[in-house]
Amino acid sequence: MNYFELYDIPVSFRIDQALLKKKFYLLSRQYHPDFHTHLSEPEQAAILEKSSQVNKAYKILSDEDETIRYVLQVKNLLEEEGKYQLDPGFLMEVMDINEELMELELDESGEQLMDVEHKANHLLLKTYEDVAALLETYQEGVTTEEELLQVKDFYYKKKYLQRILDKIRGIRNIASPN
Repeated sequence: MNYFELYDIPVSFRIDQALLKKKFYLLSRQYHPDFHTHLSEPEQAAILEKSSQVNKAYKILSDEDETIRYVLQVKNLLEEEGKYQLDPGFLMEVMDINEELMELELDESGEQLMDVEHKANHLLLKTYEDVAALLETYQEGVTTEEELLQVKDFYYKKKYLQRILDKIRGIRNIASPN
């Protein structure tokens, strides 16, 4: 049983968080081990396992990136992270941004740092725009594998760009201690 079935919600990249939370509370109450102390030890173990699944599913489905990753895994479209090849044009853009960022680590200027951050955010936005409609309108059995592969490409590109943006935040925090 996958997490969408467990929560009885449609497979989607964009999950209604209010509905998810409501289902989480219902399932948590239904499978909470304290309410099943009258059961045999094997039955209690099964309830405990189900409770663990409910918690893990909630953690994944309440995080947008983890939800994308999970849907791609359910569709058997996610390989080990080191094996996925992004297009060379994107990798060149990321490499240029990383080189600028390395130079800034040695001689940081607030203006230059903002410029690099702007480039990374612009590339992230451009990458997102390519799949925004797919993320919003995903339908189980209707969305094609080709469209899911576009989401997969976005997922990996976003991870690259998020690392750059995290690094920028780290530089900014070092440059301006509290």
